[in-house]
Amino acid sequence: MEFETKGSVRVDLLGGTLDLAPINLILDGAYTLNVATSLKANVLLRTTDFDGIEINSIDYNSVVKFESAKFTKENLSSGEFKELRFVAEIFHYFGTTSGVYAEMKSGSPPGAGLGGSSTMGVTLFKALCKFNGISFSRVEAIKVVSGIERMILMKGQTGYQDYYPALYGGILCLKPHPLAPEVAQLYTPELASYLCEHLTLVSSGKSRLSGINNWEVYKSFFDGDERVQKGLAKIARLASRGYQAISDGQYSKLKELIIAEGVEREQLWPGIVIDEVVAFRDQLTQIDSGSGIKICGAGGGGCFLAIHSKEAKADVQHLISECRMSELAFQIDPPLT
Repeated sequence: MEFETKGSVRVDLLGGTLDLAPINLILDGAYTLNVATSLKANVLLRTTDFDGIEINSIDYNSVVKFESAKFTKENLSSGEFKELRFVAEIFHYFGTTSGVYAEMKSGSPPGAGLGGSSTMGVTLFKALCKFNGISFSRVEAIKVVSGIERMILMKGQTGYQDYYPALYGGILCLKPHPLAPEVAQLYTPELASYLCEHLTLVSSGKSRLSGINNWEVYKSFFDGDERVQKGLAKIARLASRGYQAISDGQYSKLKELIIAEGVEREQLWPGIVIDEVVAFRDQLTQIDSGSGIKICGAGGGGCFLAIHSKEAKADVQHLISECRMSELAFQIDPPLT
């Protein structure tokens, strides 16, 4: 028996960090907008005769076998599984700890700021539902996988936006709600085409630590840091305007809103935008007036969006090469049913 499952890696457009509870409920219009990309997490599960789990991690270029007896709560928290603990915890949740070969790839570079680990988590959850012949619930998948990530990171809340594109596809607006975010599907072929023409995803080549900057911003918000509180409030207003612009079909307004969000995000915490990306932005604005950048995820390295005119696409790609960075070319996936 063999099952293969894929899940889209997200690119965030507006409202990142606003997906941290209860900040999402405190700030007015704390929407988060993102897209499901053709960059895919991939999970392949196959039955074997081995009394345990064999994990082939493409990202870590390693194949590791864990005997079934090792899947105890004590071992899971002791460092026994090292960087594969997240995966092992999900297997443990299902009680599936024997007779499985798992091949996994996250779909994004390590430390990219694209939510690759979260995408992998919900994709593995979906794959294990198929493998075990049980009904799949998107709500349960997000609840369980996000809970496991919070436990492992030990950095308070984690943002919820990373999980949704892999399970819903399309172009999403996540609207805060006390129980769970409301999902508004905004996808149209015209909007997807416009975004792909005006956005280029760039990998800086510098890895980042997932969630660290978000944690610092989160603490500062509740410690009463006025700069952070005002900055997140401005980002919420920009995200709300972005949602309205899409709803009204005024896609051309998105460019300036995403650029403005990038400027506000840079001010939230030192090091969110690294020197190499600042240098890239300075050159970008010289070759394409009205252009800008927005860091993906929590920043501190990883990927960023170059926002530019349609006509400047080739010049942007040349600049990426000159700066010894790399483009992560993507399309926007349609909604999943």
